[in-house]
Amino acid sequence: MATTNNFGIALRGWRERRSPLTGESASGADRRIPGLRREELARLAGLSVDYVVRLEQGRARNPSAQVVGALSRALRLDAAERDHLFRCAHLTPPAAGDVPRQVPPRVHRLVRQLGDAPVAVYAADWTLLSWNRMWTTVIGDPRSYGWDQGNLVAGMFRSGGGHRGDAIAAWPVRSWAGDEAEEESLVADLRVTALAHPEDARLSLLVDRLLRTSPRFARLWSNGTAGLHTGDRKTVEHPLVGNLTLDLDVLTVPGSDLRIVVYAPAPETDTAERLNTLRTTAHRYAD
Repeated sequence: MATTNNFGIALRGWRERRSPLTGESASGADRRIPGLRREELARLAGLSVDYVVRLEQGRARNPSAQVVGALSRALRLDAAERDHLFRCAHLTPPAAGDVPRQVPPRVHRLVRQLGDAPVAVYAADWTLLSWNRMWTTVIGDPRSYGWDQGNLVAGMFRSGGGHRGDAIAAWPVRSWAGDEAEEESLVADLRVTALAHPEDARLSLLVDRLLRTSPRFARLWSNGTAGLHTGDRKTVEHPLVGNLTLDLDVLTVPGSDLRIVVYAPAPETDTAERLNTLRTTAHRYAD
């Protein structure tokens, strides 16, 4: 079965979309097709025309990272397009810089629109950045959690015991899968982030500190497991309405690598009614 020439398709599509800058090529009056000619792209990327032709036609299928990077710059691709071109060449996209820790206005707007549910925004390294009123009402004030630098993983593996430790009232959340499974999932997720952001000094310091201070973290880190933490079922122990059974969903934000964490009532439980009680309380105190 023939393999789809994804790299050539993307390369040709972006070449034909790319508008030449003044002085880069012949005037528009001399052009019969839109975008860059192959020879123009080859010159901008420092490649031979024949090689560009073979890449587009699928006769050359293993371009190096240097070649893909040069083509990305010549085509003025944005980060998402560049990463797609690398993946089409079966290459790992270039490492990003620091983990994004700024919450853009569109994400703040989305969190407000989800105001009936507990919602928080985490950075990709699980640093808590923002939360809504229902989060505080249901799960408590994050400023009372006692997490180092507001980081969930640091809180889970703080020295002196399990991630619940003495802070059961401050972080009253337990996974139905058990502490070990929850910890393993988050460590695997943190590994993905660390690989994507190898130059982030803050993240490197976090991992180094946990390796030195938490044997549990060191054991899980050494097993090499990697994967995104996308969801879980939780029990939240609430002092006013008792236990709440909530499904946790983790939504990623394209272009920023932020994680929007949403807690919603699990099906066939009485949690929805208890959540309504807490919602009424939250609105009353807000008025």
